[in-house]
Amino acid sequence: MIGGTGLENLTLKNYYPEVVETPYGKVQVDLGILGESRESIVFMSRHGKTHATPPHLVNYRANIWALKKLGVTKILATAAVGSLSTRYKLGDLVLVDQFLDFTKSRPQTFYEGGDSGVLHVDMTEPYCHSVQKDIYQAAENIGVAIRDGATYVCTEGPRFETPAEIKMYQMLGGELVGMTSVPEVVLAKELGMCYATIAMVTNEAAGIADHPLTHAEVLESMKMMGKTVARLVEETFLTIRPDQDCRCRLANDEAGKF
Repeated sequence: MIGGTGLENLTLKNYYPEVVETPYGKVQVDLGILGESRESIVFMSRHGKTHATPPHLVNYRANIWALKKLGVTKILATAAVGSLSTRYKLGDLVLVDQFLDFTKSRPQTFYEGGDSGVLHVDMTEPYCHSVQKDIYQAAENIGVAIRDGATYVCTEGPRFETPAEIKMYQMLGGELVGMTSVPEVVLAKELGMCYATIAMVTNEAAGIADHPLTHAEVLESMKMMGKTVARLVEETFLTIRPDQDCRCRLANDEAGKF
């Protein structure tokens, strides 16, 4: 579980912290039991315990490597997003299907040539449809509405986007905008892990909203949505199937990294 802004409502039982050594630095995670599940999960706070790390400085490679080293095969991530489309309103939960990458300075691969080798990872299906089916089932079980099929625009941050940028993203087919999904989803795909994102619409983007955008607005929206998202996440971990009945593992099989 990779949590971003607003997952304070999740409660791990019998949890303990663990520091994982990776080639990209140390990563702290919590291991424990979530809700009524009997299986131990790994919880990672994307921005750190105190939300001190901005999106462009998150050590994505260390985070994903640490999860793989711990034996994780499936990643469920959450992300606060802005809406670029009338399809998605404030408070909606959405499953992301595709992305447009507008990041600028983030390392995007474990394979940088030389001893690391080279891998051109297939991104036809960036987000795992198998895990998405489990999320749908969990949402149906508890009566939570969730939308699907959105294209996520990932920007560098930490600033919000200009109205001109938002207009461009809309012209390219973007429907949600955020700052964290890339390269997280790419790196997970490289190491053969299933990855799915529950996007939480916390604001309307610049040029759409009739007021200035603030981080406080995002936090306030998340506070309202937090309990619902926590219930959905807990139910998903009760529903999720252990086998990787998808193609997500193929890149790691090809590269032989792990």
